[in-house]
Amino acid sequence: MSEALEELGTHIELKRPDCVLSTQVANGELTVNIAPASLSAFTEFLKTDRNCRFTTLVDITAVDYPARDARFDVVYHYLSMYQNQRIRVKMAIREDDTVPSITEIFPAANWFEREVFDMFGILFSGHPDLRRLLTDYGFRGYPLRKDFPTTGYVEVRFDEAEKRVVYEPVSLVQEYRQFDFMSPWEGAEYILPGDEKKEGGAA
Repeated sequence: MSEALEELGTHIELKRPDCVLSTQVANGELTVNIAPASLSAFTEFLKTDRNCRFTTLVDITAVDYPARDARFDVVYHYLSMYQNQRIRVKMAIREDDTVPSITEIFPAANWFEREVFDMFGILFSGHPDLRRLLTDYGFRGYPLRKDFPTTGYVEVRFDEAEKRVVYEPVSLVQEYRQFDFMSPWEGAEYILPGDEKKEGGAA
């Protein structure tokens, strides 16, 4: 399997040196790093080349690296049922970069791109309907960014008096913010059966 993936990686590098920055085979998977500007052309190549024929778009996602200048990796997974192979395509982008939409090549990219926009705030130029997909219309922030607070910014509840859903800023009682990292077993004021053996040893 690894040899076949190595051959595929070499074929792709030779055919599209204008797009490919690097290839790597690891853990039985081929990863191709490309330049963002070549995304559309490279996607079309993967779909139509006789040795590739990656005609199924499996997923689009992203990874957040806040310390990097190119903060995000946008990641595409494809399947070739003709060659019985999978491929991962990655490209690094800055936070303010816009990624070309591939919905004209793979219509299935529509909701995948909306999900990445919703979770990471990455914009896709040329997308026919780039709206939030998983969160609500008034949602603030992007939940899968690593600087997004685990509590979120607002909480939602049904108000009985107003008979509707209301949004309120998150308010946590202060004692829930204190963590002493003590084990549940430390500081116990009672002795569990068998604990006496720890001090005196077995009788």
